[in-house]
Amino acid sequence: MVTFAQRSTVIAVILSLVAVVALGKLAWIQLFDGSSTAEAATKSRTVPRTLRAQRGRILDANGMVLAQSLERYTIVGSPKAAGDFVPVACTQQTKRYCHEINGKPLGVSGPAAVARLLAPELGLNAMELGAQLSGKGSYVIIKKDVTPQVKRSIDKLNLAGVISAELSNQRSYPHGDLMGSLIGGVDATGKGVAGIEYMENGLLTGKDGYEIYQQGGQGQQIPGTETQSKQPVNGKDVRLTIDGDVQWYVQKALADGKATYQAGWAMAVVQDCATGQIIALADTENRSAGSVEAKMNPPLVVTQTFEPGSIGKTITLSGMLQENVRHMTDQFTVPDHLKFDGQEYRDANNHKPERWTMAGILQNSSNVGMVMASDKYTDQMRYDYLTKFGIGQPSGLGLQGESRGLLTSPQAWDRRTRNTVLFGQGYATNAIQLTNAISTIANKGVRNSQSLIKTVTDVDGKTNQETAKQPVRVIDEQVAGQVMNGMESVAEKFKNVASVDGYRVASKTGTAEVPGKNGGLTSIVSDWSGIIPADNPRFVVTVVMKDPQGTFGGLTAGPVFAQIGEFLMQKYEVPPSSPRTDAIPVEW
Repeated sequence: MVTFAQRSTVIAVILSLVAVVALGKLAWIQLFDGSSTAEAATKSRTVPRTLRAQRGRILDANGMVLAQSLERYTIVGSPKAAGDFVPVACTQQTKRYCHEINGKPLGVSGPAAVARLLAPELGLNAMELGAQLSGKGSYVIIKKDVTPQVKRSIDKLNLAGVISAELSNQRSYPHGDLMGSLIGGVDATGKGVAGIEYMENGLLTGKDGYEIYQQGGQGQQIPGTETQSKQPVNGKDVRLTIDGDVQWYVQKALADGKATYQAGWAMAVVQDCATGQIIALADTENRSAGSVEAKMNPPLVVTQTFEPGSIGKTITLSGMLQENVRHMTDQFTVPDHLKFDGQEYRDANNHKPERWTMAGILQNSSNVGMVMASDKYTDQMRYDYLTKFGIGQPSGLGLQGESRGLLTSPQAWDRRTRNTVLFGQGYATNAIQLTNAISTIANKGVRNSQSLIKTVTDVDGKTNQETAKQPVRVIDEQVAGQVMNGMESVAEKFKNVASVDGYRVASKTGTAEVPGKNGGLTSIVSDWSGIIPADNPRFVVTVVMKDPQGTFGGLTAGPVFAQIGEFLMQKYEVPPSSPRTDAIPVEW
């Protein structure tokens, strides 16, 4: 029978053996395996943290901020850590990291205690927040888009390891309704999904950095333990060619014009003749930048195509003069209607046979006159000059939703289309293309590539000018001057409704039937494209309206052009025009 003394001896021996093994293991770790154990311990508390890059700004031509990213934080909680949370009583020794509210102990622990501390800072209900932190997971988003001031207040709550803040960037649009659809917007991750935000996403997007450090038991960073880091590189700033002041005024003028003439919509483009830079790009479908509507709908002025109507006669006239098949002083007796090649063509107004020169045909916008003058202007020439002026060609701006319009080959034209293209029907364009076509005439026959981006500036302040494509000569300078001369005569005909005091204007009006809601030709597009000043061209302004009361472009879009033109002359302090002395005769 085993005595008590024997059992005690056996137990003592076993404990001694355990102690010897433990001491041996400890000695092995300290003498032979200490470094690897320490390394494993360090690795277990070493964590990486992403340093978020800030998205670049979008600015107008004057430096006004149109889009910017604001420093914001996402507050994240750990329900697991919240469940283990025990408040630290405040004493002289613990005052730097203790927990209390208004000088009083919390009275609870766990998620309820965390919620009582955190809820007031975030403007949340403490009971609901406590329930949110009562799960078993290690990650729950509590609130997004928290300001730096609130984040700093949360840091003072001593909740490291339970509550953390992740840096994010909230995209802000200080002038939301100013070219909202053109600016577009970003998605939840900060990636551009529409408008300029999408088009220039590669430039605007920065590169995130990181830092690697060791954390304590409560998740706090241990000072001096940072082992590796790479600073983020913020995105570049993109400056547009658009002048915010002009854009605002054009939007207002369009809204007023739409109301005055009860139009379905109105749109306008303002372009610098010499550079091809877009100064304003506006329509009446105003949407706030960053909104769902702005992300889903590109600007109407970009997407909408239409037959330009009689503005297209400027292209026809340019081609005829360049090919030397007609001269501005050629004389015609023009009736108000004409049967030609089995088709009938009519002018907009009934009139007796008129004795007009080519300049007179342009001034009076005679469809019949253009057909009569085109006998030596071949179908291929007609097509070639429409193409050279940019009709049916992409603008190169790279905007989402932009249509290149519609221009079929001359082989596809029927007997009527081959002649309607002479006066702006039978093909479709958009306001951007049409503006550059007229700008080519204003720029002495040289067609510039259009641009929306003026400069790009990196985080170091280095600014790069956007490189424009090589300009292309379309017509001779002399030909451009003659067409301008004829367009001045057009403007003089409308001086009572579309003039700008002190400045000469060269312009052309247009009116064309377009499909309505039922698909038939039941709607009207009225447009006006003008060059101001005509004696020293600075700007081309195109205004387009759908179904305005008054119908004709000169009587509806023309006055809106004049309103915009007057503003441009005042803003840019353009010297007044010299008197006109070289008008080509319009009659004989």
